[in-house]
Amino acid sequence: MFVWFAACAVVVVALVFGSSGVDYRVVAGGSVLPLVENLTGSPWVLHTLAGSVAALTAVMVATAGRGRRLRRRRWIGLPIGLLVFLVVSGAWSRTALFWWPVGGSGGVGHGVPPEYDRPLAALIVLELLGIAGLAWTARRFGLNDPQRRETFRATGRLTRPPA
Repeated sequence: MFVWFAACAVVVVALVFGSSGVDYRVVAGGSVLPLVENLTGSPWVLHTLAGSVAALTAVMVATAGRGRRLRRRRWIGLPIGLLVFLVVSGAWSRTALFWWPVGGSGGVGHGVPPEYDRPLAALIVLELLGIAGLAWTARRFGLNDPQRRETFRATGRLTRPPA
């Protein structure tokens, strides 16, 4: 599963924040970043709330100061994507994992990652829903227009076309 996480992050952030200043490429990247941990076969720190908070703290510290507002606006999407991942992957349902290290040490590095702890049919349906979400996003933000598509490719920004 890959598209499900990226699509959910983009759709949720577009609907909740509705900001044309967000770099949705970074949001989508943040939402799939924890999947890298799955190469080990177990969930690790990016599957925890502490990992998302650490990423948010790092972005805030790295972009503090004058003249870094645009940089912060771009990179704040990374921890936002990580937080969306925690919700749509089901990591929040595993107390020891989600609340690590407060919830105990039994979650990190143990068991199957929560996003794959579902039947194969469910994983396929979620991935298809992700593809549908991306199609909705393309339609809603007019990405069939080559200029709008190029703007998204270059800046990561999505703006609604005039009605």
